Amino acid sequence: MKVVHTIEELRDQLRGQLRAAFVPTMGNLHDAHLSLMRMARQHGDPVVASIFVNRLQFGPNEDFDRYPRTLQEDIEKLERARDVYVLFAPNESEMYPEPQSYRIQPPADLGGILEGEFRPGFFDGVSTVVLKLFSCVQPSVAVFGKKDYQQLMVVRNMCRQFQLPVRILAHETVRDADGLALSSRNRYLSPAERAEAPQLYAALQSVQAKIKSGLTDLAEIEGTAAQELARRGWQVDYIALRRQLDLHMPSDGQIKQGEPLVVLAAAKLGKTRLIDNLEI
Repeated sequence: MKVVHTIEELRDQLRGQLRAAFVPTMGNLHDAHLSLMRMARQHGDPVVASIFVNRLQFGPNEDFDRYPRTLQEDIEKLERARDVYVLFAPNESEMYPEPQSYRIQPPADLGGILEGEFRPGFFDGVSTVVLKLFSCVQPSVAVFGKKDYQQLMVVRNMCRQFQLPVRILAHETVRDADGLALSSRNRYLSPAERAEAPQLYAALQSVQAKIKSGLTDLAEIEGTAAQELARRGWQVDYIALRRQLDLHMPSDGQIKQGEPLVVLAAAKLGKTRLIDNLEI
């Protein structure tokens, strides 16, 4: 595996490659990341991964400074897995040699709801860095995990509207045996919090069960799930049942007619904010 730190080195490695498959990450790699890279290998060659903790997508009171940075461990994991040909690991001055005054701003009806409401500017930062990474790598396909469901939709829509020649592939959420979605932020959890954390997925499953039983009252379904988590000590930002098509709220009629839905959740357990979702 080649490890490069500059855009010039990256382009040298990829010159003439037309089928590159790309997996952008912020590092602190775990099994879910490695699964994305295995998927990438099935759909392109060579596989390129990136590790870059992107300041633009962190709010002023978020965890940018303490976000886990484990580059050497990540390199060792990738070398053992043997799926990645080039790892691009730039520093901040390489990605942003001048202030990033040009930004991508997703529309408010997608980028300003759910995560966008609770993390203002988050999707601007994500979209901007993804577009910049796509410009550097020029992949034919890129793989994103469904755990970040809204992010996946933002990136797909951006590629469509800008006619980017990048096919976006979605990998199913990878979970521990107890249901907790794998995430780099899981390492922040204390042992007691880690034991409680699967209840977020359990709340999503309870919403799914109610929909499948024929209930259609969104406020009651979402509210009951949020109250149960709050009773257990969670600080709930949202539990929201939405249409898979556009993340808009479904009508009673659409629910009854079997509209493809997704329930999304974000909540804090102690100081750790976790997100998850479940398609219905």
